[in-house]
Amino acid sequence: MFKESKEINMKTASSTVLKTNGIFFSLVSKKNNYKTEEINVMKNTVTQLLETSTTSKKPGMLLGHIQSGKTRSFLGSVGLGFDNGFDAAIILTKNSNALVKQTFERIEGEFSECIEEDKLAVYDIMKMPVKLRKFELRKKLVIVLKKEKKNMQRLESLLFEMYPDLTARKILFIDDEADFASVAYDNVKDKNIIDLKVIAGQIDDIRARLSDAAYLQVTATPYSLYLQPDDMTIHEHKAFQPKRPAFTELVPVHDKYVGGEMYFEKSKEDGHMASYLYHEIQEEELQILRKSDRRKVKVNHLLTGERYEGIRSALIHFIVGSKIRNIQQERMGQRLEKYAFIMHTITTKAAHQWQEEVMLHMEEQLRAAIEKEDPIFDQLVRTAYQDFVRSQMKGMYFPAFDDVLSSVRDALIEEELLIEIVNSEQDVDNLLDKSGELKLRTPLNFFIGGQILDRGITIKNLIGFYYGRNPQKFQQDTVLQHSRMYGARPFADIAVTRFYTTKRIYDVMEQMHEFDTELRRAFESGANSGEVTFIQKDIDNTILPCNPNKILLSSVQMLKPGKRMLPTGFQTIAKSYLERQMKKIDRYVETMKQTAKAVHPKDARCFLIKKEKMQELLEMIYQTYEFEDGYEWDLETYCAVMNYLSEDTDTNRKGYVWVILRQNRNMARIRKSTGRFEDAPDTKQDELKIARNLARVIPSLMLIRQNGSEEQGWRDGAFYWPVLVTPEETKTTVFAGKGIKER
Repeated sequence: MFKESKEINMKTASSTVLKTNGIFFSLVSKKNNYKTEEINVMKNTVTQLLETSTTSKKPGMLLGHIQSGKTRSFLGSVGLGFDNGFDAAIILTKNSNALVKQTFERIEGEFSECIEEDKLAVYDIMKMPVKLRKFELRKKLVIVLKKEKKNMQRLESLLFEMYPDLTARKILFIDDEADFASVAYDNVKDKNIIDLKVIAGQIDDIRARLSDAAYLQVTATPYSLYLQPDDMTIHEHKAFQPKRPAFTELVPVHDKYVGGEMYFEKSKEDGHMASYLYHEIQEEELQILRKSDRRKVKVNHLLTGERYEGIRSALIHFIVGSKIRNIQQERMGQRLEKYAFIMHTITTKAAHQWQEEVMLHMEEQLRAAIEKEDPIFDQLVRTAYQDFVRSQMKGMYFPAFDDVLSSVRDALIEEELLIEIVNSEQDVDNLLDKSGELKLRTPLNFFIGGQILDRGITIKNLIGFYYGRNPQKFQQDTVLQHSRMYGARPFADIAVTRFYTTKRIYDVMEQMHEFDTELRRAFESGANSGEVTFIQKDIDNTILPCNPNKILLSSVQMLKPGKRMLPTGFQTIAKSYLERQMKKIDRYVETMKQTAKAVHPKDARCFLIKKEKMQELLEMIYQTYEFEDGYEWDLETYCAVMNYLSEDTDTNRKGYVWVILRQNRNMARIRKSTGRFEDAPDTKQDELKIARNLARVIPSLMLIRQNGSEEQGWRDGAFYWPVLVTPEETKTTVFAGKGIKER
């Protein structure tokens, strides 16, 4: 159990009076048109940096959301800091030349007038002059560097050997994207992680040698920073002090922000435009796109082959969606925007070259289909168009199909589509525009790449994502940033945005969103006194405290009050086998009812049983399911969660589970509205309402007997569908089904 600092949600009276009309802050504030709530965050941040000791153990914290304006906030804080005593800012970026360039050019643009008037100098540590003159050193300084061992050594030399007078000045360190690179992670074999642990130590050493330094971390991922155990160690058993914030300021979320709520919560609402965002792709398709294999990929069948359905749909949707937006913009007298798509499945350059080859062949075949007047072209465009019809914004002009078809045809013939690999740090100067963003050279930009795309690089007008990184290796670092899904997005663009990945990866990303959301809720609201419990099931089924740095988030369950947990994406076994198994299950259920410890006074179908009996029943139910690819029911973890929740009480209900039995139900296997597997067999106004009322201190389990008719997509045999509901008194808990193995 790890407690949050009580300072997080407290604002104490301050004796510091900030100068808010100085040259630096006035300039950046005017350029960015900051709102009152943003300015208040910057004022609070600088005040606390001036008044609070921010050390390696207790840094200041700016906590925002991914792509939500954190850079905007910390640059405002830098400007305000320069007007109130700070002489230099050292900005540490992720390990990416592209991000260094983007950050450098963003700062130069924000403070251009100050630079022209010799009030400020901005340097990339890799491109600094050989010798700075006193005149130059008297200016305010900004030094940008990526978090890399040699760069940290350059910074150390700069401060303590070349210009030792700087060590006496008031310096502000800003650790941008601190969620990953400045936090040590144990037992991860990725070679880069070991380097980052060393860098974290270098940062600590430099700060300790400065006479007046403040430290501000900027992050969108609170997990690793807030919930580190005191005994965390690094390579070769050297101690590493956990980063616990001295204070936290929350970056306001602007009204155009689109984040996990859209992709993983609103998407579950039938008819909402977000419900059309996600398109499932198959694992097999990812595999054939990871390695060149002409036996599996027949380039002449890219427009018709089932194996390439996902990536083909992604490309066509991207082109059609872009043209719909351009037609809408033209009608409203607006500038025609250029649009971008990201394909990010693997980091190897050989795979990128293969993917580029496949996509170029697909583009060629589309042009050939136009020239031959092959009906396949019309069919592909029409399918994408009809999909966008479903997600169009109410009250928004939507063009006719013939207009869209003509526009798509012209775009392909006139080569408006650019398919480009983005994976070379050496080519970064050619990749970025003057503002430091990824350059959009043509109206349609299809980017294929790896790590350079997941390190904070800003890409305008993204309306398509094809994502396929391995979820078995996911931890809570920057996973959700990999696909660049989040950020400022016009809702008119969201209406034509599509996200392609496997069900397995989507589920992991959804778990991460829930994980992140619940951690935020815990410390922002002060729920449970800010406590978050990390637990793990041991090999002997004992529930033990869990080191948060040793969990794999692909196996995490976030437990919170009233949460539903159930299997989805399954089909029942063959009817003959199912009937035999169901006879046993029905007899077992009837025996449970007759031997129940307690029965609900108003509903005999609700009764209290021992958790061990429920586990036996769940094991029998499990035998009646067959799961589709990408879907599974981790029964072991499911039962472990149920057992934990049942035991986590001091009342006489300890060790029991409430059962809510319902029969004669006819739920369809697949929802007609979305084409996805049903995930809500329970009725909100009946059993779910009762289940949540009963689940006060122990869990309840809805046991719903479905008739399983063929008309509903089943195999014409009855089966049970269990839905576990967590107790009302559940504290925010991270339940790790699996952990990182010790080396």
